[in-house]
Amino acid sequence: MNGDNLHHRSVPQTTTLLKTPNNISINKINLKKTPNYVSSNGKMSDQWPTHWWSLADASFLRWTAADIIGVFKYHPVPCFFAVTLLFFMGVEYTLRMIPPSSPPFDIGFVATVYLHRILASSPTLNTVLAGLNTVFVGMQTTYIIGTWVIEGRPRATVAALFMFTCRGILGYSTQLPLPEGFLGSGADFPVGNVSFFLFYSGHVAGSVIASLDMRRMQRWELAILFDTLNILQVMRLLSTRGHYTIDLAIGVGAGMLFDSLAGKYMKNASSSVVEQDGLCTNRPLLS
Repeated sequence: MNGDNLHHRSVPQTTTLLKTPNNISINKINLKKTPNYVSSNGKMSDQWPTHWWSLADASFLRWTAADIIGVFKYHPVPCFFAVTLLFFMGVEYTLRMIPPSSPPFDIGFVATVYLHRILASSPTLNTVLAGLNTVFVGMQTTYIIGTWVIEGRPRATVAALFMFTCRGILGYSTQLPLPEGFLGSGADFPVGNVSFFLFYSGHVAGSVIASLDMRRMQRWELAILFDTLNILQVMRLLSTRGHYTIDLAIGVGAGMLFDSLAGKYMKNASSSVVEQDGLCTNRPLLS
């Protein structure tokens, strides 16, 4: 190594740092602070606008043909929903309303007319199917409660509590008339052919809650079995006029919704217990 190199390395390096509101200067090299607002002309600015929004700041003014094509290419599902929205807007504005003196129109009832006739002509078959459906409800209940009592995982139980409470509130708030041609059975759930809320289907929602839990635990075969039995249950409930189609469809959505809400509740509850108890191993039954 020569002396020049040694001398060069021994010279102490000095750094000058100067700050201004919008710039940082290091050794006379200016570094502008990163802006955080896009103005109407597409340029970045570190000043927030003095208004909430204006047409000049509208996002669509910066759209390009490639952006629009990309929507159809990369987001086909929302595009499909957009088309169906336009279709049903046309249907809604041209459809003649059902008069108050007529029974409700239900496409599920139309699709199960043949099965309804079979069950109406065979009370024994109707009772057997009702009994089997009640067994399936018992399977749902056993599994959902078992996930908490046996496995210590209360999420499905909490979801079912949320779901049935909301069902009771909505069912009482708007009491739908019993469908024309209802085929009741003493073996059906609620057992004894008693009254029940139509909106929404607790049968279907409970099945969905159980199925979602099975999938979380990777119990795929059991989940497929429950989904299959749920489809058969839907067909029977439509055939016996035990529920309107909308009750069953919302039952599926309700199962998903309350399972998600229960998951968020359990997450927040667990965090709260940890914050309060620290490393304590004694946890509440629902944590």
